[in-house]
Amino acid sequence: MEKQIKTLLSRAGGILLHPTSLPGPFGIGDLGPAAMEWLAWLQESGCRLWQFLPLGPTGYADSPYQCLSAFAGNPLLISPELLFEAGLLNKADLTPNSHFNPSYTDYGRVIETKMPLLHKAALCFLQDSGQNEKADFELFCGAQKSWLEDFVLFTVLKSEHGLVPWHSWKKPLALRDPLAISEAIKTYSSEIEIQKAIQYFFFSQWNELRRYAQKKGIKLIGDLPIFVAHDSAEVWAHPEMFYLTKNGQPEYVAGVPPDYFSPTGQRWGNPLYRWDFMRDHGYQWWTERLKAALDVVHTVRLDHFRGFEAYWEIPASEDTAVKGRWVKGPGKDLLSRLSENLGGLPIIAEDLGLITPEVTELRDAFSLPGMKVLQFAFDDDESHPFLPHNYPENCVAYTGTHDNDTVQGWYEKAPEYERDFARRYMSVNGEDIPWDMIRAVWHSRAVWSLAPLQDFLSLHTTARMNYPGRMEGNWSWRVREDQITEELQKKIANLNNEAGR
Repeated sequence: MEKQIKTLLSRAGGILLHPTSLPGPFGIGDLGPAAMEWLAWLQESGCRLWQFLPLGPTGYADSPYQCLSAFAGNPLLISPELLFEAGLLNKADLTPNSHFNPSYTDYGRVIETKMPLLHKAALCFLQDSGQNEKADFELFCGAQKSWLEDFVLFTVLKSEHGLVPWHSWKKPLALRDPLAISEAIKTYSSEIEIQKAIQYFFFSQWNELRRYAQKKGIKLIGDLPIFVAHDSAEVWAHPEMFYLTKNGQPEYVAGVPPDYFSPTGQRWGNPLYRWDFMRDHGYQWWTERLKAALDVVHTVRLDHFRGFEAYWEIPASEDTAVKGRWVKGPGKDLLSRLSENLGGLPIIAEDLGLITPEVTELRDAFSLPGMKVLQFAFDDDESHPFLPHNYPENCVAYTGTHDNDTVQGWYEKAPEYERDFARRYMSVNGEDIPWDMIRAVWHSRAVWSLAPLQDFLSLHTTARMNYPGRMEGNWSWRVREDQITEELQKKIANLNNEAGR
């Protein structure tokens, strides 16, 4: 634990940007040349942190917080350019069939264009790759077997059923009848191997990117949602870990209770864990999950940390979150086991929302840095814990997160008393409010300071990444190549130098 505290106390600044938001010719950011250039640009800007959202394969509404797997990588992030360099695609494949908007990801069109390329590359790899590549592939499949076998079968069966959720499949397959599963593995063996190859591509490309980040002295900050999607390989393959009916439907679902912002609360719909089952099995699945995350990144933001102390349990029959109740979570029992199994907890606790003394005590018992979001700080007075002068050193400070409006968008819509408080607090006139707030966060005591790239670019609401509660039109913003300039790089470098980051 002491080693982890020392690691986090290296003062640094960084940028929040999901890889899908990077420039590139295929309609979505990926792990290819633009990602390498981004890391080089970050280094020259003096930033030593790159934070992004969950990297798993997205399902309905393209949300990285409702992934089809807690372990797999998102195929849409695979770079066709790197597959071409590996001899798995030809030059003509690198010319997209249609024009893509450089400022927006149209996920439907990206899937239609990119997935056939990945299938083509996978077939080429499986048929023509050399002995060394095949050996490496077999090593990957063996090392990831605990999740990979279930995920690739889940992916193939989902495709065969027209992409409907697994609980709507033919009953023997939905409920994993052993004979039906055995027959499916035989029937779809070729497609199963293709899906394994696609996952191999993702992790091979990501490992190269991670090595490059290490070379550039940049820490990667990932994101681990507390819950998994109902329509995921994990819930299908391990129903015993969740509160499900015999037909695979949730008995209880996750969410948060009513508050000032939402009179009916938020009903997320994720099935809840059987923590007693997980405890009796030594929290093995959670150990494997966090270990897998830390093989990909250096530090993990643990989403909805308060749910480990107590979570809001909603009967699945309820349409809203009103009739829920607080249920004690695994707390110190889980975190102690994870720390013991993994040799420490490189975790940022996402401790936003309704935080009780018990949640704070759990966070502090493991010396985990919490989060401070400056955009939330101006609706009260100078005692607000999100104001920079109140930050402890062991925290991670943000202008805003992926769930916030951009700073410029927030400022234009905020009540006048919040705008006035912000100007007076920072002694500014508000003409450059995104950078005013970036400077306030950077000059704070917080050990790490981050801001979304949108705020460095002083962009308006149209560049917002997510609208919580809105089911469509999220996760699509992209930065244009001409926005990542040398001028901005120098401005950020000066800021990091001035703030000692």
